Amino acid sequence: MKKQVIYSFGTILYALLALSWTSSSGNNQKSHLISARDSSSSKKTSAGKPISPDLFGIFFEDLSYAADGGLYAELIQNRSFEYSPADSKDWNPLTAWEYITKGYGYGTISVETTTPVSINNPHYVVLNVEEEGTEGVGLSNSGFDGIVLKAGEKYDFSVFLKQLSDKSIPVLVKLEGKKGTVYGEATFATQTKDWKKYTTTITATQSDDSARLVIVAKAKGKLALDMVSLFPQKTFRNRTNGLRPDIAQAIADLKPKFMRFPGGCLVHGDGLGNMYRWKNTIGPVEQRIGQRNIWNYHQSVGLGYYEYFQFCEDIGAKPVPVVAAAVSCQNSGGTWRIGGTGQRGLPMGEMKGYIQDVLDLIEYANGPVSSTWGAKRAEAGHPKPFNLEYLGIGNEDKITSEFRERFKMIYDAVRAKYPKITLVGTVGPGPAGDDYEQGWKLADQLAIPVVDEHYYEKPEWFLHNTKRYDTYVRSKSKVYIGEYASKGNKLFNALAEAVYMTALERNGDVVKMASYAPLIARQNYTSWNPNLIYFSNTAVAPTVNYYVQQLFSTNQGDQYYADIVSFSEGKGIRDSTLAASFVKDSKTGDLILKLVNAGTSTTQAKVNLDGFGPINPKASRTILTGAPGAENTFANPGNVIPETSAFMAGKSFLYEIPPYSLTVIRIKKGDVLGVSH
Repeated sequence: MKKQVIYSFGTILYALLALSWTSSSGNNQKSHLISARDSSSSKKTSAGKPISPDLFGIFFEDLSYAADGGLYAELIQNRSFEYSPADSKDWNPLTAWEYITKGYGYGTISVETTTPVSINNPHYVVLNVEEEGTEGVGLSNSGFDGIVLKAGEKYDFSVFLKQLSDKSIPVLVKLEGKKGTVYGEATFATQTKDWKKYTTTITATQSDDSARLVIVAKAKGKLALDMVSLFPQKTFRNRTNGLRPDIAQAIADLKPKFMRFPGGCLVHGDGLGNMYRWKNTIGPVEQRIGQRNIWNYHQSVGLGYYEYFQFCEDIGAKPVPVVAAAVSCQNSGGTWRIGGTGQRGLPMGEMKGYIQDVLDLIEYANGPVSSTWGAKRAEAGHPKPFNLEYLGIGNEDKITSEFRERFKMIYDAVRAKYPKITLVGTVGPGPAGDDYEQGWKLADQLAIPVVDEHYYEKPEWFLHNTKRYDTYVRSKSKVYIGEYASKGNKLFNALAEAVYMTALERNGDVVKMASYAPLIARQNYTSWNPNLIYFSNTAVAPTVNYYVQQLFSTNQGDQYYADIVSFSEGKGIRDSTLAASFVKDSKTGDLILKLVNAGTSTTQAKVNLDGFGPINPKASRTILTGAPGAENTFANPGNVIPETSAFMAGKSFLYEIPPYSLTVIRIKKGDVLGVSH
């Protein structure tokens, strides 16, 4: 017997509105929106489940030249002559520098350490001009594979000079091309036999992607140079000692709820002497203590803790600093090779001082200007607190007795003095194994609020593990997935991550935070692949994975609703390539539907919004789709990007999910056009 269908007046009116609006919008949505039906026969929506408002964020670590030569806007490489073979086997204090003796000038240069600007950066160059010739004698710096100049823009130059001769020495600074074309210059003269910082601004007359900085003495004499710097005035938010604006903006466009920094493996370093110490990264840049990067290059720490906190504030992300758990990385010295030192713990005699450093970090972030470290924050230009809420202790550490003892000492001290800080522990480098088990055992013993899980796996792993957190005990530690990626930057990789991310939303009561890793990498200098964003001197190339992260992070909610979506071939999740998530943003009242199809064929989904009151039919739909092997490159950065169009929503509708796609439908709070029951 044929089933009789009775349409209500509201349904007919809605259908007419939908037909009219769809026709006028021209968004070709007929192939996706199959039908809109009266919701009176639908079952009532189950109650929403509160989920973490901080679910999707970012993780920044200085690897693949992410800081110097990347996010940090300094254009001079090795500006304080501190490079050494310990950083990279072919490096020395004059790496990236060239001695210039043109126009019959001659003299000598030497790298010395007798009387530096700061003992924290002991190397400087002494230039002895015996004959200045017609062009002077000095040095040039090639930057990071060339200095990018833009016509009409201003560049702030600074240098510390110490006059070693009796007479003042005139100095010429210029920006020039490979063939000697001058794009701008400035002159000044030395004024004292003490170290003095000289500054000037140069306006570029032409654009050039591979310029260099030249600084020469124009008279006989002897002088010392240190901390040579060239900064574009246009930094992100125009900050002094700031960030490269295009990279920073790409990160800001993710709208992350938090940022974890500065690592990663960088934090515990390669051996006890290579631990990242936050106090070495604040204050005047000439006084900061750079060191070898665990990823085998030098870190100037010009991008230090103050700049990290400031960047978090600028992009609206909660800061999540991570400190070492007073042990070095278990791979220190390369334990896979003969002679590696492995994990080592700080001597117990040093633990009191180390713990005090951790406590001082919290005071630096949150303390009043009347406190010791709050005053240092204010001195740097930020009297207001940074409102630190989270602090990570440790990273992927091997859970040994040495680790457990030191972790507990730090953990107990922070809890006692700052009970409102949410502490994040670690459970090893993988999703399973002995360190994972031992890490969770320690978390249970200490009632650690949040633990940090990491995993880099094939896309199939993410597709087959969507129920991972369904069975986690809700009363135990929450989870921060600090590092994860599906080992590739193709669309299929990104969609596998999207499928998994719907499960993170479903389990947003247990999973408190999640961040893809690594965040950014310099072209041709990658220490790790894949990455979320690749960049060169002149371009930023977000990956397909980036757009998946962006669609989730810009469409977060704080309430999750189950049983909103069913698929045509069965209830719930049909298979590992198909997933859906439905959340509500309580602040805006928006309803947000995410549909992922990582499979080969179109699949139909039924969406039931009964129980949400009036539904505004004028919604928006964003689709990310393409061939499974498609990816974004520098040559074709827009190969796979999201496309947004208008969409007619209803209380109940069918939607065809294209193969290899992520769809986000955002429904505004209902109004007079809505259909309610």
